Amino acid sequence: MDDPRARPRGGDGQFLRSLTTAQRDAHAAELRAKGWTYRRIAAELGWKQGADAYNAVQRVLKETVREAGEDVRTLELERLDRLEAAANEVLEREHVTVSNGRVVSLNEMPLPDDGPVLAAIDRLLKIQERRAKLLGLDAPTKQNISISPERAAALEQLVEELGEQ
Repeated sequence: MDDPRARPRGGDGQFLRSLTTAQRDAHAAELRAKGWTYRRIAAELGWKQGADAYNAVQRVLKETVREAGEDVRTLELERLDRLEAAANEVLEREHVTVSNGRVVSLNEMPLPDDGPVLAAIDRLLKIQERRAKLLGLDAPTKQNISISPERAAALEQLVEELGEQ
């Protein structure tokens, strides 16, 4: 007689997950995508330890392995979008120079502080570089390699010897 508590198995012998479990695993993966630690995810979802959250995320990734590359790329692009928005907020704000806890003024006007703006610009450039690498937007660097005629002859001989084996 079958145990009514037994979890159903698929044709490959693997346990089948219920819809509730699949949704919970997906929620764990969403939280991980937002940068949550496994321990924090486990606490949020009522699991005993971070390993439970890790296993849930791994199940989701395993099921979507074919789409994982695109999903990870999409996730990274979303993260870069959030970082870019934060850097743009810093860029757009007005910054004043402060010294010894007091705003520095020139002709009774607060002296602008360009440091945070320049730092935001640097950060935006790094974000753009990362996005270009992720999307493969940068053209590959072409290399011009030249070798001496002696080395070319030695290389040809080695190729011939390898072909004979």
